[in-house]
Amino acid sequence: MNSPYASNLRQRSATRRDFLWQLGGGLGGVALTTLLAEQSARAASPLHPFTPSTNPLAPKSAPSPARARAVIQIFCPGGLSHVDSWDWKPELAKRTGKPFDPTGTVQFFASKPGNCQGSYWSFRQHGQCGRWVSDLFPQFAKCVDDVTFIHSMQSKSALHGPAMFMANSGFILPGFPSMGAWVTYGLGSENENLPAFVVLPDPRGLPPGGVINWGAGFLPAVHQGTPLNTDPELPPIADLFPPKNFAGITPQGEQAGRNFLQTLNRQHAAARAGNTELDARIAAYELAARMQLSAPEVTDLRGESDATKQLYTLADEDIGPFGRQCLLARRLVERGVRFVQIYCGAENTGAKKIRPNWDSHEDLVRDHGYWGRVLDTGAAALLTDLKARGLLDSTLVICTSEFGRQPGAQGKGRDHNAGAFTAWLAGGGIRGGTAYGTTDELGSTAEEHPAYSYDLHATALHLLGVDHERLSFYHNGVQRRLTDVHGHVLREILA
Repeated sequence: MNSPYASNLRQRSATRRDFLWQLGGGLGGVALTTLLAEQSARAASPLHPFTPSTNPLAPKSAPSPARARAVIQIFCPGGLSHVDSWDWKPELAKRTGKPFDPTGTVQFFASKPGNCQGSYWSFRQHGQCGRWVSDLFPQFAKCVDDVTFIHSMQSKSALHGPAMFMANSGFILPGFPSMGAWVTYGLGSENENLPAFVVLPDPRGLPPGGVINWGAGFLPAVHQGTPLNTDPELPPIADLFPPKNFAGITPQGEQAGRNFLQTLNRQHAAARAGNTELDARIAAYELAARMQLSAPEVTDLRGESDATKQLYTLADEDIGPFGRQCLLARRLVERGVRFVQIYCGAENTGAKKIRPNWDSHEDLVRDHGYWGRVLDTGAAALLTDLKARGLLDSTLVICTSEFGRQPGAQGKGRDHNAGAFTAWLAGGGIRGGTAYGTTDELGSTAEEHPAYSYDLHATALHLLGVDHERLSFYHNGVQRRLTDVHGHVLREILA
């Protein structure tokens, strides 16, 4: 074997897994995780309008004129109460203290309904549009002229896990591709040095359902979300660099190893022309190598001005972590990342002073009071910053929860409500200062223009220049799509 590298390949064939293991973890740890799970990028079917390429994340032109080039989604797991935040219900306030169900026959998710309970916070009109927002969100209220509210959202499940899956993938069962995966499958990425789909989990932990929420399902695994660690004291991606105590690895040595690995990969692929699985795997290796430079750069906030850091309230112990997530989201879309998902809350584990997310069964004032301050500051800073930098017009911002909460009291809290909740959108072709759909007079059920995740997903894809009925993938005999057989573009909210 003509090579400058010592090798015992004649004595024993070394697999790429062996080579990466011996390399010491660094690059191999990142790439191997992706490669072992990755599927081949399939050729386009007659129903799929997108042209495949050697690199499955190469940028693709949108089939239709696009208003947005990127999406930032803020997800509030646990069930944010719409009647205490965005959906003003004066009749509910009037009935506070009166039985929600005089017949005694209604059963909520985990309780019998108590008396009607109006919002724990006062509502006021804001902006030129005069939208009603509760005092839980004083900073966000200043942005309402750029925001549209969908008050008639519904889910098909009142269980956190299935409702989370539906909100992310359109299905209550796990294993289906998330919206971020579909977006990158259809459009690729505008930055070859960063993942196309980045997830910023809450520092307290993963959300209900865990990593499945940003999975690629049956799409090629290269389209799954890549979580970034938002703790400034830790590397942005686990195992991106060798352990500090592993003195045997140097930058020069790693580069030599990468060059050797590339040589092996190219020789292997040359004899198997047209094998898109190999092309995708090689692309994943090369992306992992490039991320050793790009990931630390994008998470290094030292270049941000003091004014920007103050805007996101980074120094605050409670607000700062979510503010950092929002600031990182802006930096990511600024660098061409296609889809960024931010989680404002974690799984229901280890509750001490407060619930670790919005699931306020026991004490809504305590829990929503804490999380409201977090979301209010970060979301307002993100919208303000994007607008000031000229990025809001090309970035679609979505904020949603998996379901809402009931207008009837559950002690000092509220129970789950899959029948009604509110999502809001801003930027990226959205007509600000308006609302779509309504709930009944108590906020119990979506009444006018009921909407599901299908409609939200169809609208987001439309703003990205993609027809939700044409973006598809053939799997197990079925031409699958994000919106399944459902979904309508909510044209009333488009600018």
